[in-house]
Amino acid sequence: MDQMLPIIDLDVYRHDPNSYEAKEQAGRCVDALVKYGALILKDSRVSEEANDAFLDIMEDYFSQEEEALKADTRPQFHYQVGATLENTEKPKCHSDAECQNVIASLDPAERPLDLEGGKADPKCRFFHRMGITPPETSFGTLAMDNVIPAAFSENWESSMEGWGLQIKTAVEDTAKMLGDGLGVGDALVKAGSYGPHLLAPTATDLKKYGQIGEIFAGFHTDLNFLTIHGRSRFPGLHIWARNTGKKISVKLPPGHLLVQAGKQLEYLTGGAILAGYHEVVCTEATITSLRTRQTNPATCSRPQIRISSTFFWHLSSDYLMDPSKFMEGVKSEKIPKRATGQQWQPPMLVGEHVQNELKHIALMAQ
Repeated sequence: MDQMLPIIDLDVYRHDPNSYEAKEQAGRCVDALVKYGALILKDSRVSEEANDAFLDIMEDYFSQEEEALKADTRPQFHYQVGATLENTEKPKCHSDAECQNVIASLDPAERPLDLEGGKADPKCRFFHRMGITPPETSFGTLAMDNVIPAAFSENWESSMEGWGLQIKTAVEDTAKMLGDGLGVGDALVKAGSYGPHLLAPTATDLKKYGQIGEIFAGFHTDLNFLTIHGRSRFPGLHIWARNTGKKISVKLPPGHLLVQAGKQLEYLTGGAILAGYHEVVCTEATITSLRTRQTNPATCSRPQIRISSTFFWHLSSDYLMDPSKFMEGVKSEKIPKRATGQQWQPPMLVGEHVQNELKHIALMAQ
């Protein structure tokens, strides 16, 4: 449970991507994602102060009355921009046999708290687009205008862009490093050049749901290519190592970020890199952090809301994922050998893949 994820030094890679040290980090990046579906990223450009400022404004936003939040929802766009209220999004496991099989394969001591995935999550979320709108696309509902909350109109854009650009740059450079580690150069960054990337802060009201064992986000994977998180003020994120099935409680050192593999990466690599399963639950450590903030004069009057400062990095919606063709160009000894006779998944547009995943989690009508 207390196992540490590999730490990948993006500073070393960025200093000279062609150096031996950079190539070593790129190889370790591939290895970490193959074995764990996740890694801890060191990037000195990312400011802890910027993360704190972002968490503050998100706490203020999500502490509004439900009617104010509801005004920012856009269900007609499958909640892919603006707010998603609590008890809307369902973990994929409730409708996915593959996920149920993963849970069944785990040692009982390593299984998630949410075994069925039938309930909707009590989390709220806000999606802020940070991608470049493509000149033309077959997936217009994945390329919408951002929502600006009425009560935050003066500083919303600058607050979202200030933190969002830092972690977007970090995850984009991680995609470049991963591409170098796989031997495909900048192919991944190019494939994501028009991706519908989302800054996606997620909120859970600890006044309502701050009891040990409460599930904030049920066992699931992310539908995008790479997910990156800043440090939360409240622990509770568990991930599962894809090579061992062991549950790991994530602990981010100051100045570090968490990167996870998503379903687009899994599809493009034909399952050589699997999307990382994770859940967010209320633990004793969550309650300890809450009590610390409640007894600190500087924070005792702040909203009791757990915020995850998350960013979803996507491939471009009109990019054709062709696992067989892509893996032909991969040159990495870190990638496990494919079983003889194992069939490749057929080529699929990213936008189609996203829409399929949205149906599974009840954000898009079947």
